[in-house]
Order: sequence, then structure tokens, then C-alpha cells
Amino acid sequence: MMAFFENFKALLTHHAVFSLGMLLFAGYFTGKLAEKIKLPSITGYIIAGLVLGQSLLGMIHQEIAHQLTSVTEIALGIIALTIGGEFYHQKLRKIGSTIFIMIFFEVIGAFILVTTVLYFVGLDIRYALILGAISTATAPAATVIIIRELRARGNFIDFLYGIVAFDDALCVIIFSIIFALVAPLLSGTGIHSGSSVIIGAFHAIKELFLSCLLGLTGGVFLHFSTRKKYKTNEILIISLAVIFLTTSIAIVLNLSLLLANMFLGAILVNLSLKNKRIFQIIEPITPPVFALFFILAGTELDIKVFSKGIVIVYGLIYILTRFTGKYLGIYISSVLTSAPLNIRKYMGLCLFPQAGVAIGLALFVQTSPVMNSAPAAVSEFLVLLVNIVLFSIFVNELIGPAISKFGIVKGAEL
Repeated sequence: MMAFFENFKALLTHHAVFSLGMLLFAGYFTGKLAEKIKLPSITGYIIAGLVLGQSLLGMIHQEIAHQLTSVTEIALGIIALTIGGEFYHQKLRKIGSTIFIMIFFEVIGAFILVTTVLYFVGLDIRYALILGAISTATAPAATVIIIRELRARGNFIDFLYGIVAFDDALCVIIFSIIFALVAPLLSGTGIHSGSSVIIGAFHAIKELFLSCLLGLTGGVFLHFSTRKKYKTNEILIISLAVIFLTTSIAIVLNLSLLLANMFLGAILVNLSLKNKRIFQIIEPITPPVFALFFILAGTELDIKVFSKGIVIVYGLIYILTRFTGKYLGIYISSVLTSAPLNIRKYMGLCLFPQAGVAIGLALFVQTSPVMNSAPAAVSEFLVLLVNIVLFSIFVNELIGPAISKFGIVKGAEL
């Protein structure tokens, strides 16, 4: 009987479609279970991936997970597109300079503190820079849900919405620059000398320019392709086609799919407000894509790695320094801009949660085509890096919403 079960499992788990079904089915139930015990559904998705992955049941083989990397790429493209959609010029003017100063300080604060402390405790500067860049991301979904549940309003909430909306955009830009600089050194194509820094900087500038150009082209093409269309199904098909093409071209040319799609979204929303319908039409298909995205992240978790002290130590350092950097960044910028006392004291608490974009960036590093030529030691350490990020996100998703809720209640004076 046991042999039959093993043969049956081996037959089914080597089929990508079966794996997709299993992942979605398990993710749905664990997501609902997580909500029952007052945890984000994202936590349930990650647990589903962990249980089905090689660490426990082994239902999802590593080869299948590798075949499903396209799901991660598509999810990242849609996330970046959504972030870009926040860059409407009138909205930027309405937000004002104070919020942008706060965003800059909290993002740079987290990046500098995480990178510096991890480097001084012994982590290679290349990995410290990557983790520092990933640390700048937040999880706006958790914060928005709490605000809606509390029905909070007022100046504090307006500031918070502005910060969480543009925080991830700056994170994507910083990460794209850092990864363009570090990738040649990780893949073995870079030379550890002063000249490699210059070459890396030139490569980063070129990658940023070409990624934005690709997004600009895709945005203009999508605008003119859909402006006279009125059928929802036609707009959806054309929109997905452009997103898929933009994402795949960016990957093939070793450009940033995040920047390309973010720029695509920004171009769309500024060419015409009518293009907001594109975001609305795409939205209904995103739940299963995002669910698979988080579940696949869970399959990357390695229980054995979690038992290693290095993951826990680096993970805890990452969590503490990230939170401290963001809190100090908000506090210092609030003092400089003479922001109200409640914003100065409690806004930083609301930026503790971290999830989607951070997971995407970690998986992006591991699955990047540039890493195909990386030495085995680098590839192994990148797996460790992903587990450090996932460990920190798992902790963040458990305690982050409670901390964020406390900050909102105090800051909005509910």
C-alpha cells in the first residue's frame, strides 16, 4: 500500500498542472485557517508551500518549482505595474514634499542600518547590500486592511497611505541599482577591483535606462491598443499580452522586470485616467496568481536551514535593524519637517509589516538568469539568503499586524 502511494505521488507530482492544483487547493484552506486565527492569509499560503515542499511532504519537487518560476515572474510584473499606477502626477503634487522626505529617510535608514550591521557581524558585503535593499520594502496590504477594519480617518491616515503607496516604488529602484552593481560580482563575471565598480555603475545606469525605455514603449503601445476598446475581455487579453511581453523581454535582455513594469504602469496612468480601467480589469485575476506566488515562496523554505543558527541570527538582526532604521528615519524626517507629534512617535510602528515585494525580490535574486553562471558556493548562499528573508517575513507577518494596529490606534487617536 505504501509503495502504491509513493508511486502515485511520484506520478502526479512530476506534472506541473497537478502541482498548480495542489498548491492552490492547499493554499486556499491554509489561508482561510490563518484568517480564522487572526493572521494574514499570506502566512497561510507560506505554510501551505512549506508543507507541500521538499522539507515536509515532498509533493512539489524542485524541478516542478523551477518550472513554475514563470508564475513568480508574472506576479512580480503585476505587482510592479500596480505600484507604477500610483505615480499619477496630480496625486504626487497632492501628497506634498513632507511625505516624500519621510519616505526617503525611512527607506535609506533601513538600507544603511541593515547593510552596515550585517556587514560588521561578518556577512559578505555583496549579500549585505542585497538584504539591505530588500529591507526597504513594506507590506501595504496588512496596513490597509487594519485601517479599513478600524475605519480610521484623519491626517495621520493620509500620511500613512502616502508613505505605504510610494515606499515600495523607491525600494524597487534601490534594489534594481544594487542588484545591477552586485550581480557581476556574484556571477563571477566581475573583477574585485576599482575598475569593476566603475563597470558595475555603468551597467546599472544602462540597465535602469533600458528598463524604463522598455516600460515606456509597453505603456504607450498598451494605451493606443486599448483606448478605443470597450469590451472587457479584449482589454484584458491585450493588457496581459503586453505585461507578459514586457516581463519576458526584460528577462531575456537581463533588464529589471520590476522597473520595466513599474514604468509601464506610471506611463499608463499619466497618459489618460481612462487607463485606470486596465488596472481594474486585471485585478480579478490576481488572487490566484498572488496566492501561487506566496505558496511557491513557501516551497523554497528549508526546515533544515531554519534549524541552523546562522539563519535565525541573521534573520533577527535583519528584523531589528530594519525596524530601527525605518522608525528612526520617520522620527528624524518628522523633526526636520516639523510634522505633528503623533506622526513622529507612531508612524514608524505602522511600517513594520513586510511581505510580498520582499519575497519577490529575494526569489528574483535566486532565479535571475545572471545567476546561472554563479559558482556553486554563491548559489548555495543565495538559498540561505532567501531563507533569511522568508524567516524574517514569517516573523513579521505574525507580529507585524499587531504592532501596526497599535501604531494606527495611537497615531490616529482612536
